[in-house]
Amino acid sequence: MPSKTRAKNAAIAAKSAALPKIPKELLDQFVQGPMTAEAIQDVSMAFKKALIERALGGELSHHLGYAPGGDKPATADNHRNGSTGKTVQTEDGPLRIEVPRDREGSFEPLLIPKHERRFTGFDDKIVAMYARGMTVREIQGFLAEQYGTEVSPGPHQLGH
Repeated sequence: MPSKTRAKNAAIAAKSAALPKIPKELLDQFVQGPMTAEAIQDVSMAFKKALIERALGGELSHHLGYAPGGDKPATADNHRNGSTGKTVQTEDGPLRIEVPRDREGSFEPLLIPKHERRFTGFDDKIVAMYARGMTVREIQGFLAEQYGTEVSPGPHQLGH
């Protein structure tokens, strides 16, 4: 019978193997020699920001029915209308992104819906801390320290 550690390592290896491959040329643009942990974190956040914004742009293209700079369908009255800045809480801290807009205001992003301030996984971390026995006030202090966000100590407010 395999040990728990071996099974866990196998699961991690399988998940790592399934990750998308990053082209060497792209990495060469960011890595010019030895890097600090902080520099790696900064590059990771920049990459996350770019991916989120590209995905939101793709959602808007799908919503409008044409790509940026492409031919707008003759029947379409709606079109792109710039973007709006929004700060979202990620697993790695706050991240300022630009969310694309449409003229009619009918675009409803799926990746990070309107009025949503958290990116996937943030709520799971809060629930995990609570499950490990942290008090609501301890979690509140952790969120303020790590993510620069303040939440009400009321239980109905913590995950929202």
